[in-house]
Amino acid sequence: MNILERGIQKGLIKFDADKKFVIYVHQNKKRNFINPEERVQAETFCTLVLRYNYPVERITNYVPVKMGSETKEADLVVYNDDKLTEPHILIECKKPDISEQEFNQAIEQAYSYAYALPNDVKYVWVTKGNRNEYFKVNKKKLTREPESDIPQFGVKTLANYKFVFEADEMPIESGKQKFFDLTEISQEELTRRFKQAHDALWAGGHLNPSEAFDELDKLIFCKIWDERKDRQTGEPYDFQIIQVEGKDERDSTRKTNEALYRRVTALYEEGRKKDKEVFRDNIRLSPEKVRTIVGYLQDINLGETDLDSKGRAFETFMDSFFRGNFGQYFTPRPVVDFSVNVLPIKNDSYVLDTSCGSGGFLLYALNKVRKQADELYPRYKTDVIHSKRHFKYWHDFAENNLFGIEINEQISRAAKMNMIIHDDGHTNVITSDGLLNEEEIARLTTNRGFKYNHFDFIITNPPFGSSIKKSEKSYLKNYFLGKKQPDWLDLKGNTNITTRNNQSTEVLFIEQCYKFLRPGGYLAMVVPDGILTNSSMQYVRDAIEEWYRIVAVVSMPSTTFSATGAGVKSSVIFLKKHSLSTTEKIQSIKLRIQTQLKSEYEFYETISKWDSEKKKELKEMKGLHFTMPFSEFKKTEEYKEWRSSINSKYSEKINLFKEELQDAYLEKSRAKLPDYSIFMAIAEDIGYDATGKATQVNELNWIGKELTNFINHIESNPV
Repeated sequence: MNILERGIQKGLIKFDADKKFVIYVHQNKKRNFINPEERVQAETFCTLVLRYNYPVERITNYVPVKMGSETKEADLVVYNDDKLTEPHILIECKKPDISEQEFNQAIEQAYSYAYALPNDVKYVWVTKGNRNEYFKVNKKKLTREPESDIPQFGVKTLANYKFVFEADEMPIESGKQKFFDLTEISQEELTRRFKQAHDALWAGGHLNPSEAFDELDKLIFCKIWDERKDRQTGEPYDFQIIQVEGKDERDSTRKTNEALYRRVTALYEEGRKKDKEVFRDNIRLSPEKVRTIVGYLQDINLGETDLDSKGRAFETFMDSFFRGNFGQYFTPRPVVDFSVNVLPIKNDSYVLDTSCGSGGFLLYALNKVRKQADELYPRYKTDVIHSKRHFKYWHDFAENNLFGIEINEQISRAAKMNMIIHDDGHTNVITSDGLLNEEEIARLTTNRGFKYNHFDFIITNPPFGSSIKKSEKSYLKNYFLGKKQPDWLDLKGNTNITTRNNQSTEVLFIEQCYKFLRPGGYLAMVVPDGILTNSSMQYVRDAIEEWYRIVAVVSMPSTTFSATGAGVKSSVIFLKKHSLSTTEKIQSIKLRIQTQLKSEYEFYETISKWDSEKKKELKEMKGLHFTMPFSEFKKTEEYKEWRSSINSKYSEKINLFKEELQDAYLEKSRAKLPDYSIFMAIAEDIGYDATGKATQVNELNWIGKELTNFINHIESNPV
């Protein structure tokens, strides 16, 4: 139950039928609740009564403050007496999305009100809901000392920190400050805090948005690491603002910030010792900036916040950032969900994404195994044995079996953070070109899990549209699909293999995934439809046929990636890697069919005969014209047109002949090659339209059920 619901239950506030207005019951004041600032004020009002124990009779909203010739309003004032003559705490409330500069202006505004009130105010609290600052005020000396909190009712002495582990388990002592534990927050609020913390880092111009994203990642990492540390009941958290006394306000602030910086960097180093892959460089923020970010995050419990909520919050913030700054377009959730759910992934499966981006496929695989743990150990929240087995079931999978490769270092770090926020799995996400071979990847990381012929499942959406050039990447020559193979209908019987000048990344990833998969392993891959339909891509389809059993092709709507800014028509293909013997058998059958057909159709003899006929026709022309020397006649347009028509006639005959052989080859291949069923489906609506707006139908749901049954049948009936 949130603080407003508790306020309603206790009769502190109520709402009109449409919840457009909030009524403060004791004062009988009605205000516009649609105003986001009013929501913060209502929450603060309820907090003062329900968490700080102040009598509602001593709290006044909208207190008139005489400022020269003007009269303004202080949002909330808490008084020391029932007659409301001794102001104790003045609170200034602002809407949650104001900038840091505006928040600092609000502090100055609060002080001007505090100094203008006729009697001394002892404390000032400035809040925008997701960020708070507290000060002790000396009106006579015009000083303001930063505090960790405001005092609760009846408390004379403030502690220098606010948040402790298991605060609710601590005995309540009369007259002593009550501490608070961390609290869970909603996805929407967490997204807002991530965004505002990020904005606070770059808005001043000291960092660009990209650098700010990296630094925020580091501090979120420290926050999570702090929550995971073992603590005794009542022990304060390190990731919070703990006030340090100084000779004056400025000295106190400096010492407080420096002490906080030391604690945060210590957390960072502790975390880095466990996993050096996560962050390779140091925190590059000033103590003042660290304090600002800690102010946004110190009171929330990321560990206990609902897994899906915090994951969605981070991904929402991250996706909007990367779209705006890098043009990166991550795979839509319905496609990720569908691709992962149909595959028979278990907790002992090895899973890889060779172009993992923000880690979406890996996280859904982890979530799939979590759900299996829920079913196996349903009492994991109440039973100790179930809890241990449940944790081991999914956590061992996350730590040892989930692997990701991402070429962009910043996105790779974001993927690691995404995994950390989802409670681990980050140790196996590395920064590398996913098209490097296993030996080259091994030189880039201490992680030895990236091995060929090893993975049970690869789920990936490789980058579309970019090409690997021979002049830029030497590894192109190491790929079968990076070379031009001899055409079995080459007129001269040429057997030379040459490296292509370039090849699209998605084509190379089909081959790279084949190398990483174990025999019998599955590949689910988003591919542009050109691979499946363009005649120029037949050689790619031939290779797929030799390397994999084609399980399914599910066509996606043309709007699938429109909402993220990309418009490529795509499909998800599901392939099952053949054993080497099966691949060799298929290749042998194909070669035998090709050889037989060339013999049956007397391919080279026929081509040679036509070549002779063409030469004869060209030679006969030489004897037909006596009006001018033949050497002169060859320069005329008449001769050029005639010669072109002869060449075209024989080229057409050869092409038709090749088509005849190709058709015969396809017919014989169907008869000779292994025969199996392929699941085919067209999804026209996958839950959202071209703008990203939700629709009423997601056809991937029922397609997924049918495909799951189809794959289960394949697994139950191996060839």
